[in-house]
Amino acid sequence: MELRREIEPQWEKAEKIYPEVLGLIIDYTNYCDINDDVDMTEYKKLEETLTRLTGKDMSQFNLWEWWEEEGAEVLAFRICLPDPQKVEAVTRDELTEIVARIFHSLDLTEESDGSFKAEFSYYIGDYYHDFLKLNFEHYSDDLFNRQKDKDGNYFEYSSGQIVEKIWNTTK
Repeated sequence: MELRREIEPQWEKAEKIYPEVLGLIIDYTNYCDINDDVDMTEYKKLEETLTRLTGKDMSQFNLWEWWEEEGAEVLAFRICLPDPQKVEAVTRDELTEIVARIFHSLDLTEESDGSFKAEFSYYIGDYYHDFLKLNFEHYSDDLFNRQKDKDGNYFEYSSGQIVEKIWNTTK
């Protein structure tokens, strides 16, 4: 199912600025390898440049030690992808599709076709989680995690059960 344009991730925007953002991150790392940035002058310049390019607050990203996390490429993707927006009247079908896409992003095992979208599809689940947080008052990340019943047994909600819980507590 295709989602409304205002719900879909803005892949094209992200892909357009990705090379520049990745280059800035790598350039900063190379600078730090040669020079000290103890006073964080260059770091602040990097933050300002990235904020100007994306409109995002860079304090949510680890520009300093990205190599300890997912790598420069994934960091650049996360920075480039525009944040989800508040959307009026999200339908149950749209919610169902979003939950399915979250599950699908976690199960991606097919080979990449080399496209930007295929390269970063594994990480798109975070975008949809952020969309749900923004658009559904009673959404919780915990719905997608393993649960423990009153007898101490573990289980996971199906995508249908998650949709029901989000939809029924919101409407």
